[in-house]
This record gives sequence, structure tokens and C-alpha cells, in this order.
Amino acid sequence: MNDGQDLTSLHLEQTLARLFHTQRIPPFVVVAMHANQDRKMEYGTAAQPDFAGRGAKAYLHTRFVLEEVRPLMLDRYRIHSSAAHHFYAGFSLGGLSAFDIVWHHPDQFSRVGVFSGALWWRSRDVGKGYNESTDRIMHALIREGTFTPGLKFWFQTGTEDETNDRNNNGIIDSIEDTLDLMAELEKKGYVRDRDIAYLEVQGGKHDQDTWSRALPEFLCWLFGNQALSYSR
Repeated sequence: MNDGQDLTSLHLEQTLARLFHTQRIPPFVVVAMHANQDRKMEYGTAAQPDFAGRGAKAYLHTRFVLEEVRPLMLDRYRIHSSAAHHFYAGFSLGGLSAFDIVWHHPDQFSRVGVFSGALWWRSRDVGKGYNESTDRIMHALIREGTFTPGLKFWFQTGTEDETNDRNNNGIIDSIEDTLDLMAELEKKGYVRDRDIAYLEVQGGKHDQDTWSRALPEFLCWLFGNQALSYSR
């Protein structure tokens, strides 16, 4: 998980304890990496920064995850090594980062959770020649990518994530950007409700309280198939 510094406000420990106790998910290892003052530079898309230069170190964060964190996990814990048993999640800009890493490294991860993802990430600013169909970076990267069997995607938004509505169509940008990204995945061959799950929280805000309320649903989705076959 990205943004490990927020685990207390996300109530992750209590949520895990409750789900473990009721046997809704199997035991697993959580590695939550803390972000610091360089968060807006280290999270984003590894292929390119946004129009303002944010995310310029995203490729370094990707290398850190793949070349240091994941090997350390495999060395230190008795866990499966295959991508089928490795998942990633993140919140806001950390959600964009998590998606970018999983999308481009399906040999390392098989499922991703994106909570209020910063999927607006764009190569050109609004009002300065911005073209919604070409300038959203992650949407373009999906169009340039290929279908990988076995990849699964979970998205969450809140109806009060923000108030911005770039094209004045009555749908806030965070929801529209997420739905449009899901549409790009479907064009690649992924199927809604089989490969793609979506949770829209009525009254949900862009904060840890909303994300903490969505966590149980994400975790149960995450381990849907594995939990059925898990044995001690």
C-alpha cells in the first residue's frame, strides 16, 4: 500500500482484526510504505510527469517497490512469490501510483485498489489547450498498453470527492475520470463485474474517513477467490 503514514486514520488494524475474526479474509502480509514531503514528486505515472512537473520521481518509486520492497518481502516472509498473490492499493495520488505500477508490471502484481484516484493526471493544463480525450496521462497509457489476462481492478469514488466539473456536464471530475478509465479498460477486453469493480460512496469525501469505510468491501473483493481455497 502507498501512504502508509495514514494507516492509523484509515483504521486498517481494526478492520483487519474484524475481518480475520469473522474469517471473511485469510491471513496476509501488509507492507505500507510511508510517503514524505516528496509525495507529489514520487507518486504519479513512471512514464512521464504531469504538466506541472509533478511525479518526476515516480519512476524511482516504481523501482523502489519492484527492486527493494518486493524482494525484501519475499526474503523476510513466507509468502507466495507469484503475481497472483501480490496486490497493490493506494489513495488519491497514491491510487494513481498503485494503478500505474500494477498496469505496467502484471508479472509482479495481479490486483489493484484505487481509492479516489487522481486519474485527472494530465499532460496539459485545463484552459491551456487541454483535450480530455488525449491529455489524461493514465487513460492514454491504457490505450497504448495491452490486455493481460488475470488482472483485476477495484475503484472507489465519493459523490463529494470534489466539486470540480471541467466540462460542466453535472458529473464531478473524480467520478468522470474514474468511469472513463474503466471504459478504457473495457475497450482493452476487461469485463465489468468480472475484472473491474466499482464502489461509489454516496456522500463520500476525499478523506481517510470515507476510505476507511470502503476498506472492508475492497479487502473482501481482493480475497474473493483466494479466501475460498485458503488452507492452513
